[in-house]
Order: sequence, then C-alpha cells, then structure tokens
Amino acid sequence: MSRPLSLPAFNRHGVWAIYKFEIARSLRTLVQSLITPVITTSLYFVVFGAAIGSRLSTPGGVSYGAFIVPGLIMLALFTESLSNASFGIYFPKFTGTIYELLSAPVSYVEIVIAYVGAASTKSVVLGLTILITAALFVPIKILHPAWMIAFLLMTAFTFSLFGFIIGILAKGFEQLQFIPMLIITPLTFLGGAFYSIDMLPPAWRTFSLFNPIVYLISGFRWSFYGTADVSVGVSMSMTVGFLLVCLGVVAWVFKTGFRLKN
Repeated sequence: MSRPLSLPAFNRHGVWAIYKFEIARSLRTLVQSLITPVITTSLYFVVFGAAIGSRLSTPGGVSYGAFIVPGLIMLALFTESLSNASFGIYFPKFTGTIYELLSAPVSYVEIVIAYVGAASTKSVVLGLTILITAALFVPIKILHPAWMIAFLLMTAFTFSLFGFIIGILAKGFEQLQFIPMLIITPLTFLGGAFYSIDMLPPAWRTFSLFNPIVYLISGFRWSFYGTADVSVGVSMSMTVGFLLVCLGVVAWVFKTGFRLKN
C-alpha cells in the first residue's frame, strides 16, 4: 500500500528569524523610517493645504487638506515598500550571505514571506503614522474602513513584492534607487495624488488612465470620502492584477535562480 505524499512543514522559526532581523534593521534607523516622513507630511500640509488649498476646489466638498491625505499615504507606501524590500534582499547579495540563506532549511516561499512581510509591516506602520499626523491638521473621515484596510495591506504587500524583485535584479545600489526615484515617484505625482484627474483636460485624463497608480490612489481615496476618479471595483482589480504579476515574476526568479545563483 503506497503512503500518501505529505507537504513539507512550514518553517515558522526560519521565517520569524528573517522577519525579526529585517524589523530590527529598520529600528536602527528609526529617525529615517518614521520621524522624517512625519516632518515631510507636516510640510505638505503647510505648503499645499494652507497656501494652495484654499484656491482649489475638490470633489465631494472635501477640503483640499483632507483630499490629499490618501495621496500622501500612498506616496509614502509606494516608496517605503520598494526601498525596504529591495534593500533587504539586495544586501545579502552584495555581502555574499545570500548563499547561506539559499542553503538554509527555508523554502523560497518562506523567504519571500519573511522579507515581504517585514517590508509590508514597516510600510503599513508608516502609513498609519502619516494618517495620525494628518488628523492633527485636518478633519479626516473614513467612510469604508474595511476597504481602506484592504487597499492599504494589498498595496503594501504588492509594492513590497515589486521591491523584492528590484532587489534581486539590481546589479548595484544605483539601480535600487532608479525605479523608485525616476519612475514610481513621477507616476505618483501624475496619478492624482494631489488632485482629481477629472480636473484635467479630456486628452490628459485619457492619458492618465494608462497610469496604474491612478487606480490605487483612486480606490484608496474612495474608502475615505466615497469619491473616486474610477470605479472602486476596477481599482481593486488592478491592484490584484499587479500582485499576481509580481508573484509570477518572483516564482520565475526562484525557479530559474536568475541573479541569485550566478
């Protein structure tokens, strides 16, 4: 009688060890990780909210200072998730300790869970910190808290996966900064973080719909105020689609060993 096949046990101790190491690394740079974004957020409200906000109209009768809060959180979430996850996996490659990690009794899935989980945790904490800071400046209401949490977690996990891919594929520290600084940040500013794309001329609005960041910010803002540039269902579908693409790329990288074993 043949014995049934059994799945390998989940190595929670290995995952927890990597997770704790990554969290401890961020705690050593607490000023850079939390205090700096808080100061930056405060400056946004001073410059945009007080000086410019009174001259702009926003959908739904929401004050401009409150309107930009979801965009500020998403901007921090994108950049923090990318930088944390990319540096977390790139540094072992740079020092050569990646081979010890690959030979350890942890599976590829467990490695991804540990690194991406740690990066997502730090990003979510940062996002909530910015939300609390923003509440000191403007009145904030969250009409759909479940959707807000869903978008927050999905975006943090997706962009942490994206950062993990960048860290694996990067050949140097310069490439770690290239995509966040020269691609993600401009797309965020052009994605309706500080304005509604309905304010744009028709041609530019159509062009903006090709920017995936528009859907993430629009869905996240809808969870706050019930107003969105695109349907919340489309926004969530785009987020899930991006997540699946990142999962597919990570699976391919570990299956082939590309930029890991050579």
